[in-house]
Amino acid sequence: MTTRDFKVFLEPDEDYVGYVVVCPSIPGCYSQGKTLPEALANIREAIDVCLEDMESRGEEIPDPNNVLIGSVVVTR
Repeated sequence: MTTRDFKVFLEPDEDYVGYVVVCPSIPGCYSQGKTLPEALANIREAIDVCLEDMESRGEEIPDPNNVLIGSVVVTR
């Protein structure tokens, strides 16, 4: 069994009154939750489903280390 550390982006969603969460390593893999813990639990489940689907189709599992997280500071 292989352990992979997938990066996720969480963003507050005022319309949903919760959080939207995206896994950039897996195209189309996203979820949401009313709280941060719920959003993280939901994206973990979404990642599992996406990986199972990819494996069943014989697709290569993406390397989560290919996602770089940076920051850009802008002063105005």
